[in-house]
Amino acid sequence: MKHGVAFRKFSRTTSHRMLMLRNLVTSLFEHEQIKTTLPKARDTARLAEKIITLGKKGDRSAQMRASAFLLKPEVLPKLFGTFASRYAERPGGYTRIHKFGNRPGDNAPVAILELVDNPRDLRFEITARAIGREVLQDKLRTEKPINLIKTGVHSTQNIIETEKKLELGQTGMLRPKTRWNMQKMLRFRNQDAVSQLSRNVGNYIDHLMATPIAMKNLHDRERRKTVTGEFALRAGQTAPGDTRSVLDLSQGRLG
Repeated sequence: MKHGVAFRKFSRTTSHRMLMLRNLVTSLFEHEQIKTTLPKARDTARLAEKIITLGKKGDRSAQMRASAFLLKPEVLPKLFGTFASRYAERPGGYTRIHKFGNRPGDNAPVAILELVDNPRDLRFEITARAIGREVLQDKLRTEKPINLIKTGVHSTQNIIETEKKLELGQTGMLRPKTRWNMQKMLRFRNQDAVSQLSRNVGNYIDHLMATPIAMKNLHDRERRKTVTGEFALRAGQTAPGDTRSVLDLSQGRLG
């Protein structure tokens, strides 16, 4: 019986396996976002959660244990300073895993492992795009595209503040799922996160309005609920109403 077996073996000896996981955790703390196979990402996330808990304790014993685990001493100030203050109010869940397709060659499942609320948070960017798309769709129901191009879409921060205060079951401008994702993402962030999210939403709306053909397709979709036009997109571009997976958005973001 395999009682008490918590981690995968990875076809490695104990020393090799632990050194590999320590290296992955150190790289995660150093870059705050890494790409590895899905099984390795899951085991790395479990260890990273424990080390961040040590960083939040901040006592001498926690410092000695973290120093013995991490491979780079220069990561320790970041652990006991940046991460401890960032996750001071968060009770857990310091990591997030995004599936990233399969690796060429052996077809192994690949994932992006990141620390939540990091400067390159993928969930933050994806939510900003969803909010920008839905705000623009709501504006197009009452205004013409040419007027929006001339005047722009303002008061995005007020919209975010209003949607943030809505309770479950209440009706607002955003879809319930988008509102829930936004509230969950902003729950443990400070007020600066609302301003940053508002800027990202505004930038994405400007991007949508900067493509006249794409704006026409979005307007036609709101009027007829179908998109009849076709246009070519270059690598990294997104179209209004884009429903691509997290994998595609992550590839464009990392690229």
